Amino acid sequence: MPPLCLRSPRFTLPSHTCLSSQWTPFLPFHHSRPASHASQGRANKAAPGPGKRLGAKKGASELVVPGNIIFRQRGTHWFPGENCDMGRDHTIFAKEKGYVCYYKDPETHPKRKYIGVVFERGMKLPVPRNKPRNRRLGFVGREREMGTLATATPPRVSSGERDEGLKVGGMIKQGRKSRQPNKRKRAKMLELKRMELRPGYQYRESNWHIGRAAERAQVKVKVREHKRRNGSQAWRMLNVRKRRNAVKKALSSRQNMGLKKGSKK
Repeated sequence: MPPLCLRSPRFTLPSHTCLSSQWTPFLPFHHSRPASHASQGRANKAAPGPGKRLGAKKGASELVVPGNIIFRQRGTHWFPGENCDMGRDHTIFAKEKGYVCYYKDPETHPKRKYIGVVFERGMKLPVPRNKPRNRRLGFVGREREMGTLATATPPRVSSGERDEGLKVGGMIKQGRKSRQPNKRKRAKMLELKRMELRPGYQYRESNWHIGRAAERAQVKVKVREHKRRNGSQAWRMLNVRKRRNAVKKALSSRQNMGLKKGSKK
């Protein structure tokens, strides 16, 4: 083993010599402790968060109910089709009970992909333009009873009960005599005939007909007549009021300042 070299190259110590405390100040210091934590680059940045579980939640021909999430996405990779809608985070969900259908509609848009819901398993989308759309109205199917008024047996009326009769084509039939409905019922029947399908799937009268309801009922409504006024004069009076209010506000602020100074003295 070579001898230990101190500051002076001429001064040497043998290897078996024990260094005492008097030699330690002359020894060189080369040791440095490395950092235990990195301070730059990717060391202190946020770690990747958990996955957002994006993608398809319901497959094709799978049963869904209103509100079920069908597809989660970032951006519009898929667009809502028949009986579906899209949330503010581009989530596509079902609006009706049925079966999921993934499809394309070249007539509407050549490159977009759509997700829809059909009412019966096996139905295909898109529906041709001239074909009527299927809508779920909440009715229950029932077999229709075939029969006419001539073959139907009239209801039996026991003694002591009043026979209300049968309504046939707007006429109330009571035995041999038939009478017309009164004026109120006749007016109501006319109103029902005037009802049309309006935007929003509402059966109601037109706006101009609703506005003349008081006139038809012969009710006098007091309507205030419009009096045309001088617009420039009103504008001048408004500016005068504003200036007057500004002067009052300035005077009140001065009085408050004077009271504060008097209280300090």
